[in-house]
Amino acid sequence: MAWIAGLWLVNTALLIIIAVREVRRPAKALTWISVGLVLPIIGFVCYLFVTNPVKMRRDKLVSSHNSPISLPPEYGHSAFVIARALQPLSVSGLRTGYVQILTNGMETYGKLLQSIQAAQKSIDLEYYIYRNDHIGKRITDVLIDRALSGVNIRFIRDGWGSRSFLKHVIRRMIEAGIECRTIFPLRFPWVLSNLTYRDHCKIVIVDGKEAFMGGINVGDEYTGMKPDVGFWRDTHMRLTGETADDVKAVFEAHWKMASPDMLHSTRKAKFIPESAQLSDDKAIHPFPSGKTERGYGWEWGSELGTMEGTHMGKASPSKDSHNVYIQIFEGNPGLPTPVIREMHFICLTQATRTIDVTNPYFIPDADIIMAIKTAAARGVRVRLLVPRQVIPKVAGAASRTYYGELVEAGIDVYQYNKGVLHAKVMIIDGEIAEVGSSNYDLRSYRLNYEVCAVMYHTDVARELTEQFERDLAEATPYRLEDHVHRSSSKRMLDQAARLLSPLL
Repeated sequence: MAWIAGLWLVNTALLIIIAVREVRRPAKALTWISVGLVLPIIGFVCYLFVTNPVKMRRDKLVSSHNSPISLPPEYGHSAFVIARALQPLSVSGLRTGYVQILTNGMETYGKLLQSIQAAQKSIDLEYYIYRNDHIGKRITDVLIDRALSGVNIRFIRDGWGSRSFLKHVIRRMIEAGIECRTIFPLRFPWVLSNLTYRDHCKIVIVDGKEAFMGGINVGDEYTGMKPDVGFWRDTHMRLTGETADDVKAVFEAHWKMASPDMLHSTRKAKFIPESAQLSDDKAIHPFPSGKTERGYGWEWGSELGTMEGTHMGKASPSKDSHNVYIQIFEGNPGLPTPVIREMHFICLTQATRTIDVTNPYFIPDADIIMAIKTAAARGVRVRLLVPRQVIPKVAGAASRTYYGELVEAGIDVYQYNKGVLHAKVMIIDGEIAEVGSSNYDLRSYRLNYEVCAVMYHTDVARELTEQFERDLAEATPYRLEDHVHRSSSKRMLDQAARLLSPLL
């Protein structure tokens, strides 16, 4: 029995170490203490492995193109206050640029392919998820073609999100002259100490003048036509003008910390699409298995096929672009101040009339919850739109624990029914809008590299609000009685999931 008492004393000491180290983040401390109680000693070892970063950039990102400006007088009071408060958190303060809102995968991939094919000097890509499926192969083939035409291309992928990306595809890219790197790859030593830190950005910069960012990765599911996933609603955007410098500054910082892929090749082969490199009996069919030209494979071919051979020339604002004031923000887990969380908090606390939030993973900390509830208490109309079906289910269970208190506080909570809702958008007072890659959860605030943009323009806010209203038409209000009448087992499972929220 003495060894049991000794084990208990050692494990208690280790749990105290966790509590002391995470004193500024009690939710995270409670999670790991719970793990340590369930798995004595082993829990502490796991804690050390996943919370001791060996390669974290801790400097605040500041663009070299710093030319601060201020909003014109026609903007409202909340816009002035928010822009001024966010100035020190942003990459380089307030900038101007053209913004084009993209609200689905097909539209985004079409614009992206068009811009990539028009590139003359450089293409920089950074993705959390980059798949080697129909959409991924199409984009990869176009990238290789542009690289062989002399365009300088750099490609970053996240080690976990793109862990299934095939080595032979990376080799093809490298052989074509594309520089490929991985942030926190799943290999020693990064896999032992940075497993929970991820690069969640979705960035493309073309010729340094045009940038894409938002919630859409590269994969068939984002088209909304993948049978086992179904309809997918997301928001992305295309930026041109000086604000693209700030997005590029984010990419440059991540490029420096990324690890080069160790599949070196010095030859540049003539470009051959991947499907054509296979033998006739193994060639990749242009449509998914079992689909005909009436299926979604044909729709991809018809819509994206029109982009091949099309060149836009120099980036220019399209008829549905808006010349707006923009601030770019980078979430950096190496910093003690969670930039994206602070940005969300400031926007929520300074709103005076309306707040509309769309987010797939709503598992915030106590401060964000308090900011939303106090906004409603001072008369701000607050609407929260979340998906009914959340993947993974444990994240959806944790989210549900917040809905009851929000409804009680006067917030309108809606659950989206049509399919997957992955958009990450906030609209404030009809003239301020935020779009980016960040969720409202502790992972996005504390553990991920993220990139978001806050835009000041009534037309952009109106366009996003109109999309919000269309999404509400596919949603159901969450009622307090729905929350109260949950079964005891479901309530217990939801609370258990919330306990794990710092790790989700």
